[in-house]
Amino acid sequence: MELPRAVNDQTGRFDTDIGAISSADTLTPAQRYQELFVAVQMQRVFPDSKTFVDCAPRKHPERILEAYRARCEVPDFDLAAFVHEHFSLFEMSAQEFVANPNDTLSEHIDRLWPVLTRHPREHPEYSSLLPLPHDYVVPGGRFTELYYWDSYFTMLGLDESGHCDLLRAMADNFAYLIDTYGHVPNGNRTYYLGRSQPPVFALMTDLFEENGVHRASDYLPQLHKEHSFWMSGGDVLRAGEAARRCVRLVDGALLNRYWDDSDAPREESYLEDITTARESVRPAHEVYRDLRAGAESGWDFSSRWLDDSHRLSSIRTTSIVPVDLNSFLYQLERQIARLSEIMGKHGPALRFRQLAEARQAAIGRHLWSEATGAYLDYDWRLRQQRPNLTAATLAPLFVGLASQRQADRVAQTVEARLLTPGGLATTEIGDSGEQWDRPNGWAPLQWMGIRGLQNYRHDAMAAEIEKRWLSIVATLYESEGKLVEKYLLRPCTEHAGGGEYPLQDGFGWTNGVTRKLMQEDPSHQANRCRASR
Repeated sequence: MELPRAVNDQTGRFDTDIGAISSADTLTPAQRYQELFVAVQMQRVFPDSKTFVDCAPRKHPERILEAYRARCEVPDFDLAAFVHEHFSLFEMSAQEFVANPNDTLSEHIDRLWPVLTRHPREHPEYSSLLPLPHDYVVPGGRFTELYYWDSYFTMLGLDESGHCDLLRAMADNFAYLIDTYGHVPNGNRTYYLGRSQPPVFALMTDLFEENGVHRASDYLPQLHKEHSFWMSGGDVLRAGEAARRCVRLVDGALLNRYWDDSDAPREESYLEDITTARESVRPAHEVYRDLRAGAESGWDFSSRWLDDSHRLSSIRTTSIVPVDLNSFLYQLERQIARLSEIMGKHGPALRFRQLAEARQAAIGRHLWSEATGAYLDYDWRLRQQRPNLTAATLAPLFVGLASQRQADRVAQTVEARLLTPGGLATTEIGDSGEQWDRPNGWAPLQWMGIRGLQNYRHDAMAAEIEKRWLSIVATLYESEGKLVEKYLLRPCTEHAGGGEYPLQDGFGWTNGVTRKLMQEDPSHQANRCRASR
């Protein structure tokens, strides 16, 4: 089979029809607007800190900054009026969407895909948006850009809805991001460039191949680049040391943690981070780094990363070796080994098989708890497992690195401690106020849990999680005609809460996982429910 047109088989890069976007301006809003940025965020001109960093300037940023400096000391200077005069709120193809009461849930999701699809024909000059060459699907609500790990779960639904064109476009977008920036950023915004998200590109490549989008082996150069990003600095570490995303444990094992290259407040949560750091006795820059690393995890935020489940300021993400991150990296190493073998590259194939086996062994030694019957995160600074049981314990089952005995123990533990009336609980902590804790449930965790259990023949429990989750999603759809970012895991019409921002409608990964699960369980009532309005 010939390589697809987008792939240059000489360079391994994915070519694009949009000229010169690889040299896109990567200045962040804080770098560009300096003291104006600080004033806008600290004085909370917008209720949501993300609003300003997504704005587009109406004139050259240097002229705006000059105007601000000339006027900011004038009596009765109105900062909000100045901002609205010089910036336009970031909007991309805003569309009205009202649920059709005659639509089934699957029909509703299929009608949402065009609403959530962005067509990057024009790029707002000097905005924080990183241009992409092809169409892409956004989560919805305040999230108007492409997100990394969200997109994998969204793609599950695009596949089920028959949107192979969008799968192909997003495949090339992710390859483009890796080629251009060396990794997939958290999202395609300049202020996200210092961090990534859970590395699921290897999972995407299997999905692309299964649906005839591209061969998985076409992405081997990008898989190598992503692995290099996560392992940067690891080869020179001594026992007990850490650098960037790598941790060398005392027995010499090399595992990974979440990280961010910056130790400043997140620009999209600037005031919130400063407030959090002020509540800590630790140096502010350490708190900022841990908040950013928590954002890279995708679990932003959770008691999982906290020493005190009631205080976000106790966050210690960079001290923690997470179960799911290392499971995804095991999958990445296995994928590189498999595809290298297919391509006749036996040396790299052997090397990455050995890396995967070493990681699997290290996970078994340090993250497996025989006493708990579960995989637990590991505190590399304290040299002990974290006591928090979370849904991440199913990630080793999802990627197939657990033994059958370990999988059986995990299934028993999860059934006893994390199974709720609405599906798989995120953690056991229910009063933290953080959104990645009880009582909230999340579509990606349901999917990984279901698939992980199925991988080890725990089909009945997987089916029970699927049944309960679909019932929760269907209940809210019937009452309000929408899907949302997260759900309360009990039969009700109340909304999930917690976290830094209000509940978001849309919603990419909920749509994707729900659409896929409904197809796999056609007898479920969710396939027959309709919106009441």
